[in-house]
Amino acid sequence: MAPEFVDEPPATSRAGLLQELGISAEFLGVGVERVDYTKGLPERFRALRWFFERYPEYRERVVFVQLAAPSRVAIPRYQELQREVEDTIREINQALQTRTWRPIIFLNRHYEHREIWSYYRHADFCMVTSLHDGMNLVAKEFVSVRDDDDGVLILSRFTGAARELRDALLVNPYDIEETAEAIRAAIEMAPEERAARMARMRRTVREHNIYQWAGLLLSELTRIPLEVAGAKEA
Repeated sequence: MAPEFVDEPPATSRAGLLQELGISAEFLGVGVERVDYTKGLPERFRALRWFFERYPEYRERVVFVQLAAPSRVAIPRYQELQREVEDTIREINQALQTRTWRPIIFLNRHYEHREIWSYYRHADFCMVTSLHDGMNLVAKEFVSVRDDDDGVLILSRFTGAARELRDALLVNPYDIEETAEAIRAAIEMAPEERAARMARMRRTVREHNIYQWAGLLLSELTRIPLEVAGAKEA
């Protein structure tokens, strides 16, 4: 189940989650971020718009839910970003929505791990499309939750996690068309390929944990005196 992520995962079903959101969706996408300029939120939403405009057959079938925790709200640059994100979503929804469907659901508050778990568990795809990032735990959290070996991770090449999670669909988040095509690929991916990719990523997450990292660090540290001594002798 991923006890490292949440002690007691909630028993919310996919149907229950959709009912809670007040939506129906054949395919569900999710993003989980702070509202931060490094996370590439406006670019992500523009890619979603491109996807819906290029593939209109997926309108009213795909819903993307963005969990976005407010961040540094007293700083003007972040206030501007918040407005840009909200304006971008509003424009997309107004252009594409129907009486019974909105393409993007924006949930702008802080969420506990127990709440996020249900979104990871029931999403058909998760987008981590940072413009620049470190390891990015969201990518690994999504993978760790998916003990059903299902779901597709769309991951920015500019994250540290991209070096490990090679079975994600890797994208350049600045390339709106490439990211949109990754959304289509995630939705249309065969179940067997989804399962194989997720199983490999889950194995990677299990193996590349804090204990392995600490072991590598200690191993490197033990080599330092020997290398220094060798340099002095030379």
